Amino acid sequence: MADKDGTKPKRKIDARWHAIHIAAGTNACPAALEIGKRRFLSKEAPKLPLPECTMPASCRCAYKHHTDRRAAPRRWSDQGGAARVRPQGERRGPRGRREDD
Repeated sequence: MADKDGTKPKRKIDARWHAIHIAAGTNACPAALEIGKRRFLSKEAPKLPLPECTMPASCRCAYKHHTDRRAAPRRWSDQGGAARVRPQGERRGPRGRREDD
């Protein structure tokens, strides 16, 4: 849905799951190529240039940002599939997990 001025509203980023991957630059070193498209939580991402970089003075690697560490939906229902129907009915109830709930 667009704002009044026709632009898309910015999504609020949940910092807990904000992730990055390292986009290897032109003539990237083997360390950057080895990491590939692996996503890291932002707070766990390696610093650039990578410690194993063989060309730190001319490193062209950059961070690419993502709202989530997961690259694609993992659940069948998130991918457009039908939700699983349990013939015996839902086993979960309103009761808590503890005996005193």
